[in-house]
Amino acid sequence: MIPLFGVAMSPAAPAAAAEVLGSGRIGQGAKVDEFEAALAARIGNPRVATLNSATAGLQLALHLVAGGTGDDGDDGEVLSTPLTMEATNWAILANRLRIRWVDIDPATLNVDLDDLARKISPRTRAVMVVHFAGYAVDLDRLGQILDEAEARFGFRPVVIEDSAHAWGATYRGRPLGTHGNVSVFSFQAIKHLTSGDGGAIVLPTDELYRRARLLRWFGIDRTADRLRNPPDVPEWGFKFHMNDINAAVGLANLAGVDEVLARHRDNAAFYDRELAGTPGLELTERAGDRESSFWIYPMKVEDRESFMKRMDDAGIMVSNVHERNDLHTCVREYAALLPNLERVAPQIVCVPVGSWVTDEQREHIAASIKKGW
Repeated sequence: MIPLFGVAMSPAAPAAAAEVLGSGRIGQGAKVDEFEAALAARIGNPRVATLNSATAGLQLALHLVAGGTGDDGDDGEVLSTPLTMEATNWAILANRLRIRWVDIDPATLNVDLDDLARKISPRTRAVMVVHFAGYAVDLDRLGQILDEAEARFGFRPVVIEDSAHAWGATYRGRPLGTHGNVSVFSFQAIKHLTSGDGGAIVLPTDELYRRARLLRWFGIDRTADRLRNPPDVPEWGFKFHMNDINAAVGLANLAGVDEVLARHRDNAAFYDRELAGTPGLELTERAGDRESSFWIYPMKVEDRESFMKRMDDAGIMVSNVHERNDLHTCVREYAALLPNLERVAPQIVCVPVGSWVTDEQREHIAASIKKGW
């Protein structure tokens, strides 16, 4: 089987982790600082705080910008997409906020920004967008929608960009994480850049950055002398910090992530050329103002069940990757009419596109698809 996912692990990572393990200092320390500095340089934003997962990053992001607004019967809402990993939306529930589902754009599989504009209300506490497959949401159009909301309601909801798929993706020539919103990246096992597990939150202001660094470790100032002069905790926090073991692995993999990303993109460009015009198959949008990271390669196909059977017979692992979050029992109370999602979700399927896919394998994948199903 040609696998759908793989682990991009540097040969230098085991020794890097072993060095930390043998040092006697394995918690959050110098390696975390070094990793954060390297990430900040790559992203182009100095306000980067690493965490033990992107899920923690999403929960912390909502706590920072809407914390407490879900308490005491408040009907605060977060606008979000149901086409994502459950972590995106469970972070909303963890903050005792309500989910308001936004339909998807069939061309991009990102949120439908027209539907989002219609659903902003005085109850909106934040807007959660996912850069699906690593293809950026139209952030300028989103900014215009928020301008209109601010003029109408007197407040501007904060945007949280779930960039778990999108390491290295750009919008208007700038990396995600530099567009004035809160952004969260994932370094989970099968992402472009892995630290074994982990994530990072990238902040637009110094105040949010200061709070994020405190709240990722209980709200305690780690720079204080806790033995001689224990610090006060004015705002409680979580145990969301990264440790030096994960940071060492992340640093080793950061050195080669550009090559990993380039191979994802090269494989995707090959499929774009080879599969264009294939009967029964529709590719997703490619706008000139953004560059996808192509963590996955989604397509829309007729008769998905037959397509998946054909790929299985050809030794190609395929999947829709993410199930609709809105159908889970635990969020039944937030049910909404989502006609685009209803129509498109049964068509979505992803084929292997990662750095492990060889030229010969991608040719086999394209040829197998073009034979029909």
